[in-house]
Order: sequence, then C-alpha cells, then structure tokens
Amino acid sequence: MLKVLVALAVAAVTMGGWWFHGEIYRQAERPLRLDAEQTIIIEPGDAVAGVLGELRRRGALSNVFWGKLYARLEKRTHIQTGEFALQPGDSVKTVLDRLESGQVVQHHWTIVPGWTVKDMLRSFEALHVSHTPGLNSMMLVDALKLPGADPEGWFLPDTYAYVRGEGDMALARRAYQAMQQHLAQIWAERDEGLPYSDPEELLIAASLVEKETGHPEDRPLIASVFVRRLQKGMRLQTDPTVIYGLGDAFDGNLTRKHLRTPGPYNTYTIHGLPPTPIALPGRPALEAAAHPAETDYLYFVARGDGTSQFSRTLAEHTAAVRRYQLNR
Repeated sequence: MLKVLVALAVAAVTMGGWWFHGEIYRQAERPLRLDAEQTIIIEPGDAVAGVLGELRRRGALSNVFWGKLYARLEKRTHIQTGEFALQPGDSVKTVLDRLESGQVVQHHWTIVPGWTVKDMLRSFEALHVSHTPGLNSMMLVDALKLPGADPEGWFLPDTYAYVRGEGDMALARRAYQAMQQHLAQIWAERDEGLPYSDPEELLIAASLVEKETGHPEDRPLIASVFVRRLQKGMRLQTDPTVIYGLGDAFDGNLTRKHLRTPGPYNTYTIHGLPPTPIALPGRPALEAAAHPAETDYLYFVARGDGTSQFSRTLAEHTAAVRRYQLNR
C-alpha cells in the first residue's frame, strides 16, 4: 500500500511539474493588454526584469512572475538598446524576441523637393534625433567638407530611414552623399552640348527648374528654355532667383523694383546662372536639366493651373503674359 501511495505522489509531482512548466510557456505566449501600438525605449543597463515591470506599469501585463520564470528558463537575459514597438497581439515572448534581435523602430525623414537648406535644418526640430547645438549652414559646410562656401542644393530630396537618437549631422551627411552620387551619375549621362561646365552648374540649373514648376511634363521644356537662353547670351530672367536673393526680406509680393535692383541672384540683371543653387532639386528636375527637351522656346509664363505656356518669340510671350497674368 505504501508503494502505491509513493507512486501516486511521484506521479502527482510529475504531473504538477509538467503543468507548471507548460503554464510558464502559456503565460509567455498570452497576448498582452495592448489596444494600440506603443513604443518602449531600452537604455544601456536595462534588464528583462525592468522591461516586464514597465509592461506591468502600463497595464499590459498583470504580473511579472511568469515572465521572469520564462526569461530564466529560456536564458533570455540579453536585450539590445533602442526604441522598440509594442503592438496589439504581442506577448512577453514576442516582445523579448524583438528586444533580443534588435528590431528597433524605424522613423522616416523626408526632404521635400524645392526645400532650401534652411527648410531642411528646420525639419530636424521635429525629428527624434540627437540635435547639434546651433546647427547652421556654415557648420554643414565645415563638417561635410562641401565644395563651396554655401551648402544650398547639395542634399538630395528623398525619404531617409533613421532610428531614434541618430544625429542630425549624420542624416545631413547621408543626404549629401546621396546627392553627390546621383549628381555624378546624372553628369556622366547628360546630353551633349549643354552650356554647363561642371556638375555644380547642372545642379544650379536643376534648382531653377525645380522652383519654376512642379508639373512633370513642363520640366524638360523649362530646362530647354534655360539652355537656349544661355546659349544665346540672354538673361535667364527667372523670378525664383530674385525671390531667393531677397531672402527673409521677401514678403510674398515680387515688384518691378525687385526685378530692377541688381544682385548676385537677380537673373534680370546678371548674365548666366546665379552663383549657387536656389533650392534642393529632386531627381526629376536633375534629369530635366541633364536631358532638356529639344525645342526653339525662349520664353514661358505660368498659366495659373500649375502648367506653363511656352513661346518662341517675344511677341508670343507678351500675348501669353496678357492672357494668363494680366487677364487681358
């Protein structure tokens, strides 16, 4: 009889052990109470116990007992630092999997075509990055060893992925390197006979195209106007250069006085290109500048609907200005 009792006791202990072991895994795979995606930031020195405690503090986990047993049993003690997502349907197991593998949250930063460097610098303020105190244009020139004294134009509009805490200067470097690579390729594949002596002049021309239109079909046509005017020795006479030269003094109203006042960016008074780009041109504007349409246009004017009216002669252009700008 004693042997039977001992056997039953051993069986009960064994069954209890199996149940307890299974319960550890069942609890580890049970979905957390998460109604919406959240993030958790793991700092150097943080441990699994602290993560489980944070989940409990947020109400996602009722207690940490089973989670600690699971982590100990599976030797889940190594977690990486960074920002991690907590998603509905996650369990203690999936969260620890993510922390252990380093699947950090990817943020995205977009440089919009037509932005200036000032716009780009302002955009850093809204990002989850490490900010460089007093970051300005000259600091970009020094840190990135830019080819000139002005960084305008040298950052490729695109969307860049980054992780929380990455430096703003590191992001700027990536955009600069992207522009260098793309500009080199565009320059190597450009059409023959363009009036540009180096890649920087092509970049300047692309920035003018970028600011003159956002209409895809008009870009190569506008680029062709600039090419023909440069080849003929005509002034470019493009308003965006004047506006750029005015800087913060521009109040939204471009006047005849502005157009007649000499300045390095006033293409109504200077011949050739302005000294620097006037914006950050996107890939389509760069392509248009490198591969302009073959036309005999010398003028264009905005129609008011985002497109432009192109003309071959001054008389045609004057009529177009009256129709689309003066409503006569």
